[in-house]
Amino acid sequence: MKATPLSNCERRFLLRAIEERKRLDGRQCYDYRNVRISFGADYGCCIVELGKTRVLAQVSCELVPPKPNRPTEGILFFNLELSPMAAPGFEPGRQTDLLVKLNRLIERCLRNSKCIDTESLCVVAGEKVWQIRLDLHLLNHDGNIIDAASIAGIVALCHFRRPDVSVQGEEVTVYTPEERDPVPLSIHHMPICVSFAFFQQGTYLLVDPSEREERVMDGILVIAMNKHREICTMQSSGGIMLVKEQVLRCSKITAVKVVEITELIQKALEDDQKVRKEGGKFGFAESIPNQKITAFKMGSAAVDTNNVEEEAEEIIMKAEPPAEVSATPILHAPGTAQIGEGIENSWGDLEESDREETAEEEGESEATAFECQKMETEDTSTVMETKRDEPIVVSDSEEEEVVILEPQEVPRKTRTQANPKQENASKKAFNRRRKKKRAAH
Repeated sequence: MKATPLSNCERRFLLRAIEERKRLDGRQCYDYRNVRISFGADYGCCIVELGKTRVLAQVSCELVPPKPNRPTEGILFFNLELSPMAAPGFEPGRQTDLLVKLNRLIERCLRNSKCIDTESLCVVAGEKVWQIRLDLHLLNHDGNIIDAASIAGIVALCHFRRPDVSVQGEEVTVYTPEERDPVPLSIHHMPICVSFAFFQQGTYLLVDPSEREERVMDGILVIAMNKHREICTMQSSGGIMLVKEQVLRCSKITAVKVVEITELIQKALEDDQKVRKEGGKFGFAESIPNQKITAFKMGSAAVDTNNVEEEAEEIIMKAEPPAEVSATPILHAPGTAQIGEGIENSWGDLEESDREETAEEEGESEATAFECQKMETEDTSTVMETKRDEPIVVSDSEEEEVVILEPQEVPRKTRTQANPKQENASKKAFNRRRKKKRAAH
């Protein structure tokens, strides 16, 4: 990951705040961010939010041949992906050192701790077993990816249901959820990772570091533990030297945090199972708060529908019948009209000078239109006469009869010249209208 480096001023500010036991988000040194779990419509799909860090987990299964060295055990596969959607520094399709370290830590936390009974995944020994695949996608990066990924992984595995199977001889039958209820996985315990960030060679300690705190830390310690205080895995990175007292202190803090997170996971699973049994609404869309403007819907309000017809009839009986409205047009002045009831025309009658001008314009337009029509009729009549007088030449050849029609050029229409008296009258009328408009303004 190629993150944007912090400036010296920002680095000094963060270290000074840590020395004074203060954090940017207002937490105490040993406080954990809020954990929120929401389930999808299908089994084995969930989103875990650790502060602003979001991880999507999806579990799937299929029947495959077992491994030769373990013919009676199922197969577990884990994969974590860091996409540029979570942070601009992540590059798609590239195995960075951070991605390899996170994948190995998740495998040690979930597979090597034997939290899942792999022998219960066997269908036919040496022939068919269930392969459980856990895909983790980082949706938003705000620090402490491993803790959010471990919580999302164990929640998705606990929520997942595989199809039921029956074996008769060599025939294996896989039932759909409609035929038989899916079977949950056999999970012994829930290992959960808790991360600790160290500053100034272990002098200062923070639980659940954020993204900016991770940039200035000297080292990190990750402890995976279940609620029975059993340490499943432990990893230290960063090149810091930790004494025994520091490790014991971190393990005690981990035991407290793991119990709180385990209770939260169990409560979320019970609530989801209860909603599914009662036939209520579930899924990511239902988990969004409804009292926000950006939500998909608002809360429905109760409406009393009793005696609606009776009340409607009473209102209709008491109402007065509508008055008859005539749609005859109302003529206020020449060239204006109004249909129906509404605001009357405020233009008023035209003045005498305006009437004279409109009359002159109408007469001029009628005269010019009549002259243009007369010219067109004369042109068409001359064309028809010339076509009648044209001779048709027919060849005397016996082989083929050819009729030759010589094209006649149609005379172009000449634009009629307007009468100079009419032009002067129209110009005078136009000038009078312009003067009146200027005087009105």
